[in-house]
Amino acid sequence: MALKLVDIDDRLIHGQLASTWIPDNGIESVIIVDDKVANDPVQKSVAGLAVPKVKVSVFGVDKFIDVLKKTTLKKVTMVLFTNPVDALKMHENGLPFDYLNVSGMRYNDQRTRLHKNMSVTPEEREAFEKLLAMGVECWMQPTTRDPKVSVAELLAGAHAEA
Repeated sequence: MALKLVDIDDRLIHGQLASTWIPDNGIESVIIVDDKVANDPVQKSVAGLAVPKVKVSVFGVDKFIDVLKKTTLKKVTMVLFTNPVDALKMHENGLPFDYLNVSGMRYNDQRTRLHKNMSVTPEEREAFEKLLAMGVECWMQPTTRDPKVSVAELLAGAHAEA
């Protein structure tokens, strides 16, 4: 499997992803796994505009589980989620990964801020805790040029930032 990077960013593909994560990791293919995006024709049509030389595919979670049962990733691939709940479901159903990056989870009225670039709902916190318990390294790093911050420490409140 050519899986190079698993990332969570609820902004999907944007400038920071296009200018750091994708070129710095030699990414040839980005697979966005999100039910809402997969069912939104406008979001699907614009998903790859920021990275014209990279193949961008969009799948709902269950559809991508089915796809992985029938094929393997051949290109250097980044799988992009909008939340850790979907990442956990994929990890449990055919997408093995031992490293998960969070480049952005914006604050909203359902989320608690853990860091200026990361906020979580109770369900998202639980998903991170399960991934960590399964041995998945989880880090918050907005770009490849930023320092890594341990998601476990953020969940414990060790690095709280406003």
